[in-house]
Amino acid sequence: MMCLPLMLKTIDLSSCRFLAEWHEQQALLLALPHEETDWNYMLPQVHECYRGILTALQGCGTPVHLLVRSRREAEEQLGSEALRDVTLHEMEFNDTWIRDYGPLSVHSATGLLTLDFGFNGWGLKFASDKDNLVNLKMARSGFMPECYVNQRDYVLEGGSVESDGSGTVLTTTRCLCSPNRNGGLSKSQVEEQLRRRLGVEHILWLDHGALAGDDTDSHIDTLARIAPNDVIVYTGCSDRDDEHFTDLQAMSAQLRELRTPQSLPYHLVELPLPDAIFDEDEGIRLPATYANYLITNRRVLVPSYAQPQKDELARRILEVVFPEREVVSVDCRALIRQHGSLHCATMQIPVAD
Repeated sequence: MMCLPLMLKTIDLSSCRFLAEWHEQQALLLALPHEETDWNYMLPQVHECYRGILTALQGCGTPVHLLVRSRREAEEQLGSEALRDVTLHEMEFNDTWIRDYGPLSVHSATGLLTLDFGFNGWGLKFASDKDNLVNLKMARSGFMPECYVNQRDYVLEGGSVESDGSGTVLTTTRCLCSPNRNGGLSKSQVEEQLRRRLGVEHILWLDHGALAGDDTDSHIDTLARIAPNDVIVYTGCSDRDDEHFTDLQAMSAQLRELRTPQSLPYHLVELPLPDAIFDEDEGIRLPATYANYLITNRRVLVPSYAQPQKDELARRILEVVFPEREVVSVDCRALIRQHGSLHCATMQIPVAD
């Protein structure tokens, strides 16, 4: 018998633990672009990118689940080799950035819970009606229905919060205090919501850092990522002539002031900023970043942008940060044309702790 979705009043989420991305995973979610999305003008290029992502995920140790509008279309567009060991789910969705409308996972006294937060198109910028129903529809279709918890009264995107799995969250003021998400809550009001809904205790804020062309109001996963052993990997900028220099330098200074719950400084690891990439039609700069990497059970996938020196430097840096995982570069030039990258296009589901 299908389990009904849980409501907030039925469980105390303040006692939960918001799991880190490097926690052991049971599933990885992606959504394949189709002709009714903003990708319709470049479907061959983005499908080639998805073939590259899915190929890089083969043998990564995390089972892959792909949302598709049509199983037949997906098989024709991607081919059997790319879809080897991939589970397909026919589903309607507005866009491919499942990081922001997919479920956030916490561990509770009863086991794993997948939280379905509200999604409003990054502050009412884009259509989100279909995206906002994906988690509920997946649960009703049999994908982990026993874990589903309705949190759609509060808007929260997965790319806007980074967890260490031990009660600490890193986020940005520009996004979580945005007036177009939850009415412009103050930091203290946001902290109350995160404690109540994710069980976090230690909340770190960044007030600086914004990439040109970013539609998300400074998602943390484009700027700084929490890694194991009190490490924060962040996007740096050493070129004084780059438009990002002042703001990213201010972000770097703020990162140096952050402290762990034990009042110790974090170990900071700087990633290079990719050379400027511009939209071919509009001429605007796109928000390319190596911080938008993805952690799986056996591999870390890092975006590349046909910039051999910087692409390789970013990969080598992440090899040091994640010594127990293979670090693989994936060409994300197609993804960045719609202002996102590898992490934005994926969402992991951990195993129960």
